[in-house]
Amino acid sequence: MAKKGEARERITLACTVCKEQNYRTEKNKKNTTDRLELNKYCPKCNKTTPHKEGK
Repeated sequence: MAKKGEARERITLACTVCKEQNYRTEKNKKNTTDRLELNKYCPKCNKTTPHKEGK
């Protein structure tokens, strides 16, 4: 259960190559205001690709 006034929000990471939404994670929106981008493994592309935060 989330605490009142909590700064963390759930986000979805999507592959920039095939646009597949592969990962769900959390980020602190007070510390990281810009969109998150990480190199993650994409099972559809079968390789490591950059994944960007979606809406």
